[in-house]
Amino acid sequence: MKKVYTCFCTDIIHEGHLNIISEANKLGKVVVGALSDEALIRYNRFPTKNLQERIKMYEALEGVSQVVVQDDMLYDDIIEEIRPHYVIHGDNWAQGPESAIRESALRALEKNGGELVEISYTRSSEVQKVDKLLREKLSMPEYRRKRLRQLVKLCPVVKTLEVHSGLTGIIAEKTVVANNGKLDQFDAMWVSSLCDSTAKGKPDIELVDMSSRLRTIDDVMEVTTKPIILDGDTGGLTEHFVYNVRTLERMGVSAVIIEDKTGLKKNSLFGTEVVQTQDSIENFCQKISAGKNAQLTDEFMIIARIESLILEQGMEDALARAFAYVKAGADGIMIHSRKKEADEIFEFCDKFRAGDKTTPIVVVPTSFNSVTEEELSQHGVNIVIYANQLTRSAFPAMQSTAMEILTNHRALEADQKLMPFKDIITLIDEL
Repeated sequence: MKKVYTCFCTDIIHEGHLNIISEANKLGKVVVGALSDEALIRYNRFPTKNLQERIKMYEALEGVSQVVVQDDMLYDDIIEEIRPHYVIHGDNWAQGPESAIRESALRALEKNGGELVEISYTRSSEVQKVDKLLREKLSMPEYRRKRLRQLVKLCPVVKTLEVHSGLTGIIAEKTVVANNGKLDQFDAMWVSSLCDSTAKGKPDIELVDMSSRLRTIDDVMEVTTKPIILDGDTGGLTEHFVYNVRTLERMGVSAVIIEDKTGLKKNSLFGTEVVQTQDSIENFCQKISAGKNAQLTDEFMIIARIESLILEQGMEDALARAFAYVKAGADGIMIHSRKKEADEIFEFCDKFRAGDKTTPIVVVPTSFNSVTEEELSQHGVNIVIYANQLTRSAFPAMQSTAMEILTNHRALEADQKLMPFKDIITLIDEL
């Protein structure tokens, strides 16, 4: 009997999947591939069921003869391994970023022999309902909150993009690119104090209070599923910080990053150009410990941001603080630098990793922006935050549009640079 292969990446079986199995059975023995967790994150969305649970679910389907694990979203390796006579898939992958995956299947079939069979993608109300159910499940606090810890274990680098509104959240959620034949997307979102303040026309001096920051988080959570890391500035008074930890945890935020400075907040990238006071190791450790004692789950993360390199206090001070903060309970260390090159970041990471192999390291490559995620990963970095790029790209674009309209006394010239309104409407999902 001929062998027919199809790959599933779903947590819920709907009529579209059953239709594929039915059509596959007409061609021969059906082998279903279960996309691994690591590949699934890059391809589609975070799984709500683990790989073993998905395998059991697929094995229980009538008409399935065998379930195998597909470790890569591309089909080259799996087709060479099982040599199917047919690969069957819905026709929804013909356009857009997923076309790179289709090309890999065609390439592998041409090399190993076999035929691609495409059937009409099922677009029924039931399928739409299941898709919405999955999104709703992923957005629930109990699923979203723990996802950052899971991603750190699964991904070489957790790619995190700054968001400051529901719309920027949708951009972080839905942006997918095909790169070197593979799909890629952001893993998490960073709610920045700087960008949140800027969006409200306020200075970045902790003038925008936590209640307002929480409304921004709520707007983002309403339309997204990916985990959120909050820029918590200094964390404020310890007595206030413990309450905020509980609130963030309850909302489903995955982590808060607090920096070891005191007094009126000044943006770190000013460095020693303005007066900035670093907290003592003892005081900051007490704040970390108080926050950890306040939280109710093991999932929420408190990440300590070290300003020693920014304030030119030296590498030894930065490392001493890092080890002390981890001992006090910090779930991760963020190291920051104003240098254009990443050399001192690499040095810190290498020396920290010599004494601590597991605590996640977070970096924000705003100044040292030529360094790649792969290079950072090689030095032990786990989370990379692109902390302000959406805000910085939006302002000049909007200012340019305003100037075009003023100059020409009409919108025609500006319109040529604008996203069609229809594209904006289709970007936002309806209930």
